[in-house]
Amino acid sequence: MSAHRGRTAREALSRDLDLWWRATTLRSEWLDHALSTAPADRQASEDAIAGLYALVGRPRPTFTWVDSPAAASPPPSAGLRSDRLLPLESLVASLLSALRDRLDRRIGARRTSYVQPPDPLAALRSGLPLGTVLEAGVRDPLHRTAAESVAGAIRAAIPERSGLVWYGQHEAAWVAHYDVHRRIGSTVFGADDLVQLELWATIARSCGWWWPREGECVVAERPAVVHVEPVAGSAYGESRVHREDGPAVVFRDGWSVYAWHGTAVPSWVVESPTADLIAAEPNVEVRRCAIERLGWAEFIDQAGLTLVSSSPDPGNPGSELRLYDLPHHRWGSRTRLLLAVNGSVERDGTRRRYGLRVPPWFDDPIDAAGWTYGLTGPQYALLRRRT
Repeated sequence: MSAHRGRTAREALSRDLDLWWRATTLRSEWLDHALSTAPADRQASEDAIAGLYALVGRPRPTFTWVDSPAAASPPPSAGLRSDRLLPLESLVASLLSALRDRLDRRIGARRTSYVQPPDPLAALRSGLPLGTVLEAGVRDPLHRTAAESVAGAIRAAIPERSGLVWYGQHEAAWVAHYDVHRRIGSTVFGADDLVQLELWATIARSCGWWWPREGECVVAERPAVVHVEPVAGSAYGESRVHREDGPAVVFRDGWSVYAWHGTAVPSWVVESPTADLIAAEPNVEVRRCAIERLGWAEFIDQAGLTLVSSSPDPGNPGSELRLYDLPHHRWGSRTRLLLAVNGSVERDGTRRRYGLRVPPWFDDPIDAAGWTYGLTGPQYALLRRRT
């Protein structure tokens, strides 16, 4: 019996490893769709969207195509037409939510984010279920790449609009999640659900963002240029939007988005960062990116910072704390800057340097570092490792 169980376990592991390798090929396929810069397949997009309209009892809409999400001016929601009808956007959203609930029940999964196992093969060999590895290794990295990084940068650059929008190619993560289960044969879905899933998959393979409204649908072309960089250390092909010498995303009408190592930034951060612009920037993440783009040495020189004192960082062994005086004419008040190294390693394996403004009465960088944590200098000096 024991030998039989061992053989069965080895066979199950061998099967899961084979399915995982097939899943990685499909993940790459969907990543290509998510980052595609090819012109939209307008006929396929319109037919698939019309198929969704039909599923919620609406006739085929007229289609208006735009060259970028910024150029879209979707018609306002029609609102309630009677006591029996909901706005179209709500009907489509409910249709999708119900589909995903049914597919999740077939998979036996919950919509949660798992911590990525550092090595998917080791995770499978340790007994982690294939479904968990697929969620951590297919759905989640595609979501971080397409929905969070690329689409997130685009969202940050356009004004808020009323009504719902769907993201076309940038919804590849959830579509791929179910498509992988279907194509590797790990889950069998119902025929009607497969028909609807294929409509959503066709849209993700064919176009950019789209706004369904009563009688009309506005659809955006895919971008003409997308620059991403691989996330160092990721075993799952994860990328983030980034470009050092121009816009990271450019659409066919010239509208563009800038990003620095995954963070959406104004164009000046990449094109022409200066100490004065950095001093006037209220967003701390944008300031950090601009200083990285300019370089800390150049920033310190341009900003006219004066070193007050430095000390080894007791909360981050091997790193140094540096305390600078900030010139009043640039920063608007008497203050000082504590330059430190992040205690936590980023996903790309690096430790970011960052500057924190601290009150001007600090002369000791350890006291200043303690103040940022609500501690005294001596208390901070006792830390083994800060985050």
